[in-house]
Amino acid sequence: MVSLPHGFPAHAWLPDVVVELGEVFAAAGHDLSLVGGPVRDLFLGRTSPDLDFTTDATPDHILAAVDGWADAHWDIGRAFGTIGLRKGNQTLEVTTYRAEAYDPSSRKPEVRFGDNLEDDLVRRDFTVNAMALRLPSFELVDPHGGVRDLHAKLLRTPATPQESFSDDPLRMMRAARFAAQLGLDVAPEVQQAMTAMAPRLEIVSAERVREELVKLICGAHPRAGVDLMVETGLADIVLPEIPALKLTADEHHRHKDVYQHSLQVLEQACDLETDDEGPVPRPDFVLRFAALMHDVGKPKTRRFEPGGAVSFRHHDVVGAKLTRKRMQALKFDKDTIKAVTHLVELHMRFYGYGEQEWTDSAVRRYVTDAGDQLQRLHRLTRSDVTTRNKRKAARLDHAYDDLEARIAELAEKEELAKIRPHLDGEQIMAVLGIAPGPAVGKAYKFLLEHRMEHGPVAEEQAVQLLKDWAAEQGIS
Repeated sequence: MVSLPHGFPAHAWLPDVVVELGEVFAAAGHDLSLVGGPVRDLFLGRTSPDLDFTTDATPDHILAAVDGWADAHWDIGRAFGTIGLRKGNQTLEVTTYRAEAYDPSSRKPEVRFGDNLEDDLVRRDFTVNAMALRLPSFELVDPHGGVRDLHAKLLRTPATPQESFSDDPLRMMRAARFAAQLGLDVAPEVQQAMTAMAPRLEIVSAERVREELVKLICGAHPRAGVDLMVETGLADIVLPEIPALKLTADEHHRHKDVYQHSLQVLEQACDLETDDEGPVPRPDFVLRFAALMHDVGKPKTRRFEPGGAVSFRHHDVVGAKLTRKRMQALKFDKDTIKAVTHLVELHMRFYGYGEQEWTDSAVRRYVTDAGDQLQRLHRLTRSDVTTRNKRKAARLDHAYDDLEARIAELAEKEELAKIRPHLDGEQIMAVLGIAPGPAVGKAYKFLLEHRMEHGPVAEEQAVQLLKDWAAEQGIS
């Protein structure tokens, strides 16, 4: 661990490998600087997950310089001037100075290597990422006022915003992500450019957009990032279901603003995440994204009832379908899609039981339907209470406390997480003397329904129940 000289924040430090690599390049006659996020994070008191370097050395010269020093290297990014290295347990990336230009109609960059650090920095996305630390001297290079902007909590671009976003339209998503992650305000000229150039985001691959969206949702201030996406029009391309929530306000304003409600639910869900030892460690993308998307079915299901009331029947089911379609378009993996859509579909289930006491049967069904998403469903349901009526909020909170207590109580008696029919398929066929077929499935469903309603029974009783049912069905 290397402490930094006077002028850097107290307790700022870097791994020894950073200085070692600087000395290796200096010995080979090349410049080397730590650049971008790692330098920014020094001033934020954060530990950067990445160690990125820039150099005047070409990829061939990079490999020659680290030969015998690095434990391993890979050149998958060689065409873009990037060589990956491993030293001990540290992964490093070294990239030749760049001077790029993008074809406005293409999503692929035209790569041109540069010959000086200043030209490399001006082509970076934001001033807070356009700082470098020369190695091994620790000279800070900050030609665009990145440190000043960090102190001002302001996000600006080194070049004009139009040039920056033309170079890579994904940078507009990054602006929203940094608003969410770092709590930075976007400079007025940057927000204006984002609004004017939002359609350019359409040329960026879904996979790249998805990665920025995940980082935004998992940031410390996701509401700020989502709001910025909606205000600039980025959400119209990435998550059009979210700005559509603003259209659900009726002319008489007889129900809450669904857009603002959804952002509040997102914030409240974040507050209910746990530490690493708990059941839903923060940040939890699945919970947060389900909270954001839980009401996206409302615009399509809005109905004006006699007397002026507004209803959204089945918006949970419609919302789950819309969420699945959107996540598929963004190329999310199947497991994540399944988890998020399941929560969206179940978010109203608690209210379906009304205010009556929770029966054993209702508890079993609730737990079984939730499956492995139960802990997230607890948090989503509680987060969905945004009423300003303190008495109503307290009543709902108490009702959910009662449900969780009933779940815990019943779990002590039964294996709620593993509810199965009294008999499995093999046993059903043996008792009834039948071969595999539809009758086995019907018998299985009957026994599962009985298990839900009445709880576990002894095997002998289960066998008799099955025989009686089969006789009624004419199955033999």
